[in-house]
Amino acid sequence: QVQLAESGGGLVQAGGSLRLSCTASGRALSRHVVGWFRQAPEGEREFVASISWDIGFTFYADSVKGRFTISRDSAKNTVYLEMSSLKPEDTADYYCASRIGVHKSDQKEYGYWGQGTQVTVSS
Repeated sequence: QVQLAESGGGLVQAGGSLRLSCTASGRALSRHVVGWFRQAPEGEREFVASISWDIGFTFYADSVKGRFTISRDSAKNTVYLEMSSLKPEDTADYYCASRIGVHKSDQKEYGYWGQGTQVTVSS
């Protein structure tokens, strides 16, 4: 079993930056892909970015390319999501999730989830 815990959410002005963390416990993330998803109020959960733990391959949704960066720290068993040039439409609850295998952007493919952290971008 993998337990995931997000942190780092908060309130930020448009154009600002924020870094989210996703720390894993319970088992190693070897062979896992860790993804970030977000769900806006009254919206569906959507893929944001993912990273393969062993190789470091990254994938991004078009809406965040060039603004968000996903990375991992093996020593801390943590995945980060650096968010910059934030827009009000980035406001959402952000979740990290993991799966064993290759990258997927469909949330249904991920079996382990954190509780989420809220990000609010004011205009």
